Amino acid sequence: MESEIKIYFRILLKRLWFICVMAILFCGLAGAYDYLYSEPVYEANSKVIVNSSRQSDDSKLDINEMNSDLMIIDTYKEIIATPAIMGKVVANHSELGLNTYQLISQVKVTSSSKSQIMSISIQQSSPEKAALIVNSIAEVFKEEIPKIMSVDNVTILSQADAFNSSQPISPSLTTKLAIAFILSLIVSVGMILLWEYFDDSIKTEKEVMAILDKPVLSTIARIKKSDLKKSAHRSQKSSVNDAVQISLNR
Repeated sequence: MESEIKIYFRILLKRLWFICVMAILFCGLAGAYDYLYSEPVYEANSKVIVNSSRQSDDSKLDINEMNSDLMIIDTYKEIIATPAIMGKVVANHSELGLNTYQLISQVKVTSSSKSQIMSISIQQSSPEKAALIVNSIAEVFKEEIPKIMSVDNVTILSQADAFNSSQPISPSLTTKLAIAFILSLIVSVGMILLWEYFDDSIKTEKEVMAILDKPVLSTIARIKKSDLKKSAHRSQKSSVNDAVQISLNR
């Protein structure tokens, strides 16, 4: 097992240049895609709380009223995602370039279990646009709930700020480059192993002994072009010296 690992390591080390080329290629393509086609995505959210409009005389919280508020949260979440609310937001802000149903499909309303707080969020290509939309939804929702439910029990806890939403939530360039690098390693290593698997040439003495089950009697060393040039130069120099020697002997 250990010897096989060493063999694979040598194979990868021999093709290290290919791995580097693939890494540069993949990272370059990821960077080009991010620069040319990828648009940043920003998210903004506004929070509202559902609480009872009635308080007891001693100003203490009523557990029954709190439970009632919790039970109505799901109803309020459904109300927000209706034309009754979104239609007014679109009418108030025609500059958004969205229709009612487009806005409904883009807005997300969430709440934690046993919490009276609802979070209204949206993702847009502009932090200013995202903040404007969720703030407008929260305001319209607060205004319309008394008309729809005959109870005024919604308070805006926090509004979205374009400055605080200015960091894109979509994968950053660093993340994309990291993913591209990992993919390049997977692809290049896979290609190298396939390359070696389909290569039937014999490269080492051990492979000869393993395949033929015969001892190696002799080997031919690899000759470089520089060695041939040096050998030719020595032969030429030797021939000249021999010719000079013959001339002197005469």
